[in-house]
Amino acid sequence: MTTATFTTGRGTGTGRVRLAHGEEWLTVCDRALLTPGRGLAVLLPDGDQAAVFADRAGRVYAIGNRDPFTGAYVLSRGLLGSAGGRPFVASPLLRQRFDLATGVCLDDEGAAVPVFAVRAD
Repeated sequence: MTTATFTTGRGTGTGRVRLAHGEEWLTVCDRALLTPGRGLAVLLPDGDQAAVFADRAGRVYAIGNRDPFTGAYVLSRGLLGSAGGRPFVASPLLRQRFDLATGVCLDDEGAAVPVFAVRAD
């Protein structure tokens, strides 16, 4: 699965963040709730969870919140960074890094998390 990220300007805005889920776009939070560099956990209608992030440039990303190495729903609490220009979140438990654009683990390419298309306005 690939992602679409939209830049809404630097910092937080006053719009809404929507995720593609199935054939719908779900409004998951107000844009103002996203703090650059920090994540937000979102419960989806099917009971799954997404981790939503805004980077310091204003881009918004959403990936699955479940750490595939531990099974814990903690990726929204991870630290954001970049490696070779690729934004990632590092799991707060075992520190594996997940590419925010592709969901692939940068430390073990055999592991990945789902990626959601995002609209932030």
